[in-house]
Amino acid sequence: MTSPDEQAASERRAAMARQGMVIAYWAERRAARPALISPARSQTFTELNGRANQLVRALRQRGVRAGDAVVLMCGNRAEFAEVYAACMRAGWRLTPINWHLTGSEAGYILADCEAKVFVAEATLAVAASEAAKDGPSVATRLAVDGHIDGFDDYDRALADQHATNIDDPTPGGTMLYTSGTTGRPKGVYREQAPVENLEIWGYREGNVHLCTGPLYHAAPLGMSLHIPLACGVGVVVMDRWDAEATLQLIEAHRVTHTHMVPTMLHRLLALPTDVRRRYDVSSLRAVVHGAAPCPVTVKRAIIDWLGPIVHEYYGATEGAGTLVDSKTWLAKPGTVGKPQPTDQVFVGDEAATRLPPHEIGLVWLKAPVQGRFRYFKDEQKTNSSYRGDHFTLGDLGYVDADGYLFLTDRSAHLIISGGVNIYPAEVDAVLLDHPAVGDVATIGVPSEEWGEDVKAVVELQPSVSPSPALAAELIEFCRKRLAHFKCPRSVDFIDKLPRLDSGKVSKHLLRERYRQHT
Repeated sequence: MTSPDEQAASERRAAMARQGMVIAYWAERRAARPALISPARSQTFTELNGRANQLVRALRQRGVRAGDAVVLMCGNRAEFAEVYAACMRAGWRLTPINWHLTGSEAGYILADCEAKVFVAEATLAVAASEAAKDGPSVATRLAVDGHIDGFDDYDRALADQHATNIDDPTPGGTMLYTSGTTGRPKGVYREQAPVENLEIWGYREGNVHLCTGPLYHAAPLGMSLHIPLACGVGVVVMDRWDAEATLQLIEAHRVTHTHMVPTMLHRLLALPTDVRRRYDVSSLRAVVHGAAPCPVTVKRAIIDWLGPIVHEYYGATEGAGTLVDSKTWLAKPGTVGKPQPTDQVFVGDEAATRLPPHEIGLVWLKAPVQGRFRYFKDEQKTNSSYRGDHFTLGDLGYVDADGYLFLTDRSAHLIISGGVNIYPAEVDAVLLDHPAVGDVATIGVPSEEWGEDVKAVVELQPSVSPSPALAAELIEFCRKRLAHFKCPRSVDFIDKLPRLDSGKVSKHLLRERYRQHT
């Protein structure tokens, strides 16, 4: 039974969390415990809480008010957590930017989200400076760990501010950007954060979480920063992922929880047996994965190695879907879980009419009552995404007779490589600017390591002949205009792309051709 003191503490934590002050709660109770351990700088809950308060005061002095947007372009370091914690208590809308983006790509997001503040790491100075040119609303620019022309120094801005808790907290939130088939990113915005059940992660005092992915991504931000810190659990942060380094950190910090994508699991298994046996990973209590399909053989091998501590989820930036533990998955290999409650996720047709068991259709997810998403400044896209209380990511799947969900395919055009979403229309648009290209279809093809690789299938102009040199030229053409992770790993040439009666390229047919020959 819960004691009166425990109940009071729980109620106080919940109340402070609703104000965006959950870090302040843990600063009171676990003042000297590490909140963040990173290669650049580590900090306790007290230090993280104090720096967040200083940043709030520094930005308020510069005219930033509740409801304003803050953009953060920064690696996995202490300042990321500080900006995040400050936004959560000052009522600001935080948009982290993928630091692999080019300056123009980042600049589009900066302008679209109407940022009033731009915080950027000095190692990203070239892209940050270019992005800042596209953000006319940005009045305040702060540079982390170095100099960027036109930016004030982040540490100097905080230095003269009080670290005591602000007395007027306002809950803030995040607005991450996700692309659609048009190729233009859209901000996924919520007026309020969804109500979360933090207990399902099983965190206890003394636990440690290992953050393996980039914090600008929705899953690491939520599962490897927000949730553990909200539970008073310290986070060990990797600035670049490496398989053996992951095992080293698990042993060194007695890590109990971590979040990964299937590519990471694949690479851990690829380590030589003697390397895997060199490290003590017995402290692990939960390995959570998602963001991309995980091959059954990989999942089974990870469970065989680490034990039945592997948990999988299905969902997206727009909303939560399903969870499945190891025991259930072993009984139903390949499932992503049983929807709870039953209307949380179902398989239906285009009108969201539920389909019978084993019939493949669109997977529909229920939007939360509190914190329902909308696409920022795009009500048409928002309205078209919903059918009543449900929305779809365009994924296809079925439920079996017992109600377990299985995915059979990803979105019609979406490529998921290494757990990262890549939108082919954006790549197509760049390649169509090359004078040799008549038409193009960018697709995902199966990859043992990445889940999917990006391939461009090109129909050349009549006067142009295919060659390996031209394929390399087209890849380099993309790499100069797009973040490298979006660019094709290979280019194939084709006489005529398959088309629908309407004249549109049939990417579905093209993907099926490649999958049959893989």
